[in-house]
Amino acid sequence: MKFLKFTVIFILAVQFCQAQDTTIVLSTSMIDKSYNVINLGDLNGWIFKQGNDTGLERISIDTTGWKKLKPSELSSKYADKNGRIECWFRINIQLDSSLLNKQTGFDFMNWAAIELYMDGKVVAIRGNTGENGKPFREYNNDIDPVIVYSQTSTPHLLAIHFVGYLSPIPPHQLKGRGSMLYLIGPNYFTIQSELTKFTVGLNYLLLSVCVLLSLLFWLLLFQNKQEKNLIWISMFTTVLAFLIYIIIAESRTGIPYMQFEIYRLTGIFLFMALMFILIPLLLIKVFNRKINKKLLLLLIILMVLNFLSIFIPQSNRFISINFITISVGLILIICLYYLITSWKSLKGAQWAIVFGLVLSISSLLIMFIIESIFKELTNSIYFSSFSSSFFILSFPLSLLAYVSMRFKEIIKEVRVNANKVVELSEEKKVHAENQQKILQEEVNKQTAALRNTLDNLQSTQKQLIQSEKMASLGELTAGIAHEIQNPLNFVNNFSEVSNELIDEMKEEFQKGNNKDAFEIADDIKLNLEKINHHGKRADAIVKGMLQHSRTSSGVKEPTDINALADEYLRLSYHGLRAKDKSFNATMKTDFDESIGKINVVPQEIGRVILNLINNAFYAVSAKVKTQHAASHDRVKVYEPMVSVSTKRIGNVVEIQVADNGNGIPQKIVDKIFQPFFTTKPTGEGTGLGLSLSYDIIKAHGGELKVETKETEGSTFIISLSIV
Repeated sequence: MKFLKFTVIFILAVQFCQAQDTTIVLSTSMIDKSYNVINLGDLNGWIFKQGNDTGLERISIDTTGWKKLKPSELSSKYADKNGRIECWFRINIQLDSSLLNKQTGFDFMNWAAIELYMDGKVVAIRGNTGENGKPFREYNNDIDPVIVYSQTSTPHLLAIHFVGYLSPIPPHQLKGRGSMLYLIGPNYFTIQSELTKFTVGLNYLLLSVCVLLSLLFWLLLFQNKQEKNLIWISMFTTVLAFLIYIIIAESRTGIPYMQFEIYRLTGIFLFMALMFILIPLLLIKVFNRKINKKLLLLLIILMVLNFLSIFIPQSNRFISINFITISVGLILIICLYYLITSWKSLKGAQWAIVFGLVLSISSLLIMFIIESIFKELTNSIYFSSFSSSFFILSFPLSLLAYVSMRFKEIIKEVRVNANKVVELSEEKKVHAENQQKILQEEVNKQTAALRNTLDNLQSTQKQLIQSEKMASLGELTAGIAHEIQNPLNFVNNFSEVSNELIDEMKEEFQKGNNKDAFEIADDIKLNLEKINHHGKRADAIVKGMLQHSRTSSGVKEPTDINALADEYLRLSYHGLRAKDKSFNATMKTDFDESIGKINVVPQEIGRVILNLINNAFYAVSAKVKTQHAASHDRVKVYEPMVSVSTKRIGNVVEIQVADNGNGIPQKIVDKIFQPFFTTKPTGEGTGLGLSLSYDIIKAHGGELKVETKETEGSTFIISLSIV
C-alpha cells in the first residue's frame, strides 16, 4: 500500500515537473501590434494525440505517447479514410505581470468544431464536435472571442478538442488550415474596430474607383467604337474591379468554407492571372504593335498552369509559388521588351501608359526597400494597405490619363480637319464667285476671259509643281534624319575622346613628359580633323536638303552627279524604311568616276533622280507584297533590288535607275510621261512626278526614256549633254 502511494506521488511529481518544464510564458512583447493577438497555434510546447477519447481535458492525465505537434502543423496526413480529423492538443501557458488584471481572451480561426478547456473546465465551444449526440457542425471562421481575466501568474493548462474535415476540392487540404487559436490582447476590440473600418473603407474606395473607371471606359467605347484600344482598357479595369470585389468578399469573416474556396479559386487565381495577362496585351495594342500568335499562346498557357497550380498539395506548394513568380517575371519581361522596342516611336498619350507602368513597378520596389530597412513596417497593416492601394491604382489611373490625353488629341485632329473643311468651303465659295464673274465677263469680253483662264491654268500648274516638290521633300525627311545621325554620332564620339586626351596631355605636361604630350596633341589634331570631316558631311546633308526645298534659281553650276545620285539613293531608301520597318531591298551602284562635274541645275536634276529612285523602291515593294500574298510553295523567293549607275559615252552622260519589280505593261508605256497619269492607287500618286521629270530633263537639253519588261523590272535612263 505504501509502495502504491509512493508510485502515485512520484508520477504526479514527474507530471508536475514536466508541466513546469513545458510552460510557455506569455507577455505583451509577444503581441502582434497590427492585430493585438498572440498566435498560440504557432508556439512550441504543444503536445498532440489523435482520437476521440473523452476526459483528455483534465489536468492530471498520463500524456505518455503524446507527440509534439503545433496546431498550425496539423495537415491532411492525420485524416482517416473519410477525410475526418479528430484530435486533442494540450499546452501549459502562464501570463506574466504585463497581462494580469487586463482584458484578455481567446479567438478561433478555422472551419472546424473546437472545444477549448482551461484547467479542465470548458471555456468555449465553437461548432459541434458531435460528442453530445447532435450532428457535427463546423465553425464558420467568424470573429467570436471569449473573454478571460487572469489575476494571478499561476500556469494554466489549455486543452483543445478538434474535429475537422478535409476540403472536397483538390488537393484536399484541411479546411482552413492555420493557427486555430489566438490569445487576444487588452486593446483587441479597439484595434479590430479601427482596422476593420480602415480596411473596409479603403477596399471599398478601391472598388468604387475601379468600377467607375470601368463604367466610364465602356461608355466611351460605346460612343467611340473606332477607338479599339478602349476595348482592352475596359476589359482590364473590369477584371480588376471583379478581382477587388472578390478579395473583399473572400476576406469577410463568418462565410461558409465552400463560398470562401469559390472566391479564392475565381478571384485570386483566375481573375488575377487574367489581369496580369491583359497588361502586356494592352501595352501591345496601345503601342500600335501586332499581337504575336505565339505570345498569345504562351500567355494562355501561363494562365492555365497558374490556375492548375492551386491544386498542388501543400507539401509541394513551393513549386506552385515558384511557378507563379516565374510567370509574373516573364510577363514583366514581355512588358519591358515592348516598352524598350517601342521607345523611339512613343508619342503623346502613349507616355501616360509608360508612366503608369513604371510608377506601379517602382512602387513595389520602393515598398520592398522600405520594408527591408524599417522592419516594423513589415507587420504594419496600414503601411501594406496604403502601398498595395498605390500599386493597384497607379496603372488604372494612368489609363484614365491616357484616355483623356487621347481624346484631347482626337479633338485636336477633328478641329484641324474642321478648319480645313471650312477653309475648303471658303475656297470653293470664292472660286464659285470668281467663276460667276468670269462667266458674266465671258459674254462681253471673250478675249479677256480666255487670258484670265490661261493665267489660272498657269497658277494651278505652279501650285501642282510646288505640291510635287513638297511631297518629294517629305519623303526625303525621314531618310535625312537617319543619314545626319551618323556624322553627328562621329562628332560626339571624337569630341568626347578629345576631351579625355586633353586631360591626359595636361597630366603629361605637368609630369614634364613633353614627348608624350605632343603625341597626344597629334591624336587630338587627328580627332579634330575627323570632327571637321563629319561636320562638313552633316553640313552637306543639310545644305542638300535646303537646296532641295528651295525654289530653283535655274542657274547651272558644276555638280558631282555621282555624289548626287548616291546621296539620294540612300535618302530614298531610309525614307521608305521609316514608313515601313519590314521593308528591305538590295542597293547597287556603279558610278563612272571619269565623269567629274557637269553643269546642271542640281536642285532640278536631284528632284528627277529622287523621283525615279522612289518609283523604283515603290515597284519592288509592291512586288514583295504580291509575292507574300501568293503561295510560297509555287513562287520562287524574291529578292528586291534597286541599282543606280552612271556612264559617260562621248559627250553624253547617262544616269540609269533600274529595279527588278513587276515592270510596266506595254500598253501604257507611252502614257507614263503624260501629266496626271499614274499606275499607283488613289492617294499614293499624283501622276505629275514623271511628267515634271520629263520636262526638267528636256529643259536641260537631255532625254528621259524607259526600258521595261513585265514581271522582270524597269530601267529609266537620263541622257545629259556635257558640252
